[in-house]
Amino acid sequence: MPSARGRRFTRWNRPGTSPSPESAGQARRGALTLDGVSKSYAGRCVLQPLHLEISAGEFFSVLGPSGSGKTTTLMLIAGFTDPDAGDIHLDGASIVGQPPARRNIGVVFQNYALFPHLDVFENVGFALRVRGVPEDQIRDRVRDALALVGLEGYERRLPAQLSGGQQQRVALARAVIFEPAILLMDEPLGALDRQLRLQLQVELRNLQRTLGVTIVYVTHDQEEAMSMSDRIAILSDGELQQVGAPRDIYESPANEFVASFIGDSNLADARCHVADGSSIDLLVSETMRITADQPGSIAVGQRVRVLIRPEAITVNTDVSGTPAEWIADIEEAMYLGDQVKCLLRLPSGMRLVARVTSQRASAGLATGGRVAVSITPSAVRVFDAPSGDESADGDPVAQPAGGVQAPGPRPGTAPAQRGQGGGDDRVRL
Repeated sequence: MPSARGRRFTRWNRPGTSPSPESAGQARRGALTLDGVSKSYAGRCVLQPLHLEISAGEFFSVLGPSGSGKTTTLMLIAGFTDPDAGDIHLDGASIVGQPPARRNIGVVFQNYALFPHLDVFENVGFALRVRGVPEDQIRDRVRDALALVGLEGYERRLPAQLSGGQQQRVALARAVIFEPAILLMDEPLGALDRQLRLQLQVELRNLQRTLGVTIVYVTHDQEEAMSMSDRIAILSDGELQQVGAPRDIYESPANEFVASFIGDSNLADARCHVADGSSIDLLVSETMRITADQPGSIAVGQRVRVLIRPEAITVNTDVSGTPAEWIADIEEAMYLGDQVKCLLRLPSGMRLVARVTSQRASAGLATGGRVAVSITPSAVRVFDAPSGDESADGDPVAQPAGGVQAPGPRPGTAPAQRGQGGGDDRVRL
């Protein structure tokens, strides 16, 4: 929380606040538009034409695996490289061609980029000094900025005398001290240990809400993006896959890549066996059938991909009355404190991961045990099979599906449905 001295920075981007002299007279700032920007290096396209609209005051994350184009996107916004095509608008004005120092954008890098020979006070005040701000104002604003990030009393320490978390706070204070329209952050927490990273995630989000500044946050950490963001853009191989709120992306992924990249997933090949207008039966082997809510676009005989989240799978140690093909062996039960993660193997050979969070439900789950498995039809997501997977015949899938699949396959695969029906009846998987 900001201290009394830190209140000077509070809500500079919101109506009715007192801005600094260099931002006086400006309306709410930080609306950003990327209009078809693209970039290639040595003939290789690293960012396909990208269209994004980011609202003023939004915490917007750009998420993707290594090489997806997320850091290139940040570099284009900051002005460290120029787009090959397209335009970038900040508060309605094009900033393409402007040098980074004139874009009124703050940047925090993963390595913090602090001057090792300057103390904390001089590192934070550097941005004001190069802008010609009078010394008395620099002194007051540096102290306010350090109070804002909880570093009062650290003014004369060198970066080498600070912890990783303290260095991150210095970099943040330096980035916000000149009250930029947008704050760009390139995996700023990536080098920190887990506990400190979680703590700073909360502090950063609270600070962003306090100041009302627009943040564009680049990360490959799905949990980080999901916990902090108002919206997320997911990139793969330089192509935009989906933009949406964290809940929408997790519960209604646009394609198979998004479904497998965000969170744990059970992915399997299947063929539509029955479609009755309200639900569909999908064969994942000659003996295994999954029921899903009817997406409206799946035809009998069509090949599809099926997604089931581990937490959507219900397991029951009482297997009485359960058909043999729906009883799974627990190959591994991993106790993780707040949950038990089970690797299951069905008689067909299909493997699934189930995550059980209830203490009562997880009782009795142990490696070598047996459980009955079920799932609600509304929790099943169905995607079109990738191009080339379609077969001319209508035979069911004869081989066991691949079970749990690692993130990364088939970017761009279109969804056949979003699985948003309201059925409560559980069907065995």
